[in-house]
Amino acid sequence: MAEPVLQVAGATFRWPGRAGFSLSVPELAIGAGESLLLLGESGSGKSTLLSLICGTMLPHGGSVRVAGTDLTTLSGAKRDRFRAETIGVIFQQFNLLPFGSVADNILLPLQFAPERRKRAGEVRAVAAQLCDSLGLPEAVFTARANTLSVGQQQRVAVARALIGKPPLIVADEPTSSLDANSQAAFLDLLFAQCAANKAALLMVSHDPRLGERFDRVVRMEEIARFGRDAA
Repeated sequence: MAEPVLQVAGATFRWPGRAGFSLSVPELAIGAGESLLLLGESGSGKSTLLSLICGTMLPHGGSVRVAGTDLTTLSGAKRDRFRAETIGVIFQQFNLLPFGSVADNILLPLQFAPERRKRAGEVRAVAAQLCDSLGLPEAVFTARANTLSVGQQQRVAVARALIGKPPLIVADEPTSSLDANSQAAFLDLLFAQCAANKAALLMVSHDPRLGERFDRVVRMEEIARFGRDAA
């Protein structure tokens, strides 16, 4: 049986100076090509769990493995490099470089990930192909990000996460500002591109109506304890 792309085991985290507030995640795993929706209200620990998965914070106990590597064994610099190589992140606010072109934004993670750049091949051609697959017109490729509509910016953020075929895509509330029709269209594009790249998808949301689109739906309270002395 293939090893999961993401495997969290016995991970605990405690915030310093917050009167014992802690997060404990006994187990969470996602297989290659699988889509998982993680549901939770504000304050349920979703953002902390994403930080542990992406290696921007380390658990105080347990392990977080991505693509077979335990993040707790890596130094800070090596975690940064590993994250750039292995995880494509779609941020809630997109986090595009406003005065950079669409091409600049899509290619940005490859500057910090030489192996991912190699996987991408002819990077500008691949970036242009992703834009086309995501329904972005050719003229947009050289446009500045701050001239795009919200929907176009969102698609650029997806292309940036997908380029170079990282095995894990993490999406943090990417549909929170969209109406129902726009949500459906966005998810159609995201699932199609993840399937084409055989990427595992972990999407965080507070909206249970999205659940029918995913292979699995997990609620934070089912996999984690959060609060005083949760660890």
